Amino acid sequence: MKLATYKDGSRDGQLVVVSRDLSSAHYASGIATRLQQVLDDWNFLSPQLQELSQTLNHGKARHAFPFDPRMCMAPLPRAFQWADGSAFINHVELVRKARGAEVPPSFYTDPLMYQGGSDDFLGPCDDVVCPSEDFGIDFEAEVAVVTGDVAMGASADEALESVRLLMLANDVSLRNLIPPELAKGFGFLQSKPATAFSPVAATPDELGEHWRGGRVHLNLESVWNGTRVGLCDAGPEMTFHFGELIAHLGKTRNVRAGSIVGSGTVSNKDWSRGYSCIAEKRAIETIEGGAPKTEFMKFGDTIRIDMKGADGLSLFGSIDQRVSAYGRPEAGRQ
Repeated sequence: MKLATYKDGSRDGQLVVVSRDLSSAHYASGIATRLQQVLDDWNFLSPQLQELSQTLNHGKARHAFPFDPRMCMAPLPRAFQWADGSAFINHVELVRKARGAEVPPSFYTDPLMYQGGSDDFLGPCDDVVCPSEDFGIDFEAEVAVVTGDVAMGASADEALESVRLLMLANDVSLRNLIPPELAKGFGFLQSKPATAFSPVAATPDELGEHWRGGRVHLNLESVWNGTRVGLCDAGPEMTFHFGELIAHLGKTRNVRAGSIVGSGTVSNKDWSRGYSCIAEKRAIETIEGGAPKTEFMKFGDTIRIDMKGADGLSLFGSIDQRVSAYGRPEAGRQ
């Protein structure tokens, strides 16, 4: 089944069930009003939503309406945690090679991961708002999963069983703020603004054979200012699968239902497949020519991130955003 959250003026929105072809939707309010409720009581509520999903897919849902991605918040508008990995080691290798640094051996056996902000996600069509172009605005096209409860110390296989939903992410990075933050030795903070997610989150069965081994074996498309810049395979070159990433997160603590874990920038060794973030393109330019040529995003730029199934239809709906300048709210206004 496929689930989304519609804007209703509240922070958490209204849960809707979406048809497989993303053409229609139905409010799930008779079962649950918010996705977090479902994740907290998955075994009881998800079968009811699945039944509604089947009715919707067969065109028999009485109160169905046309699905509009512009009405969507992130499937989980705010979550208990957002932990983003860097599971595609090729991305790490390129970025480090461009600055003349080697990849430590441990990076191939122990996942990289950071804890991001999870209190204020962006919807798929919300603007990427930034105070300054000088911050080095970059998109990062990723795959993400939403978990159920995972006990501390769970194995990778056990952790993989906790995957409830899959979706796409734009893990926006402000590249020019990253070096001074990392130099402090405490990780990302200001350099990682709000993350955006696809309109729809789908259960693993919706991907069929393309979900196997804890990886999504499909192409992730990135279209920047109307030009396709990346069509990267999200499967074979993912060094650490989602079970390994979740187990890494839960090594010393419980992981609770509603946690979101990202894959990191999808990256392939075949450069002809393009790139899923501008930083990688700049790294390739530096390796080939000694200096980067491609500039980071400007106000007014657009980014669309999508993934299509074997039938050519979008699986999750597209993240379709514009970069805009931040204007401080007027005094006394929210």
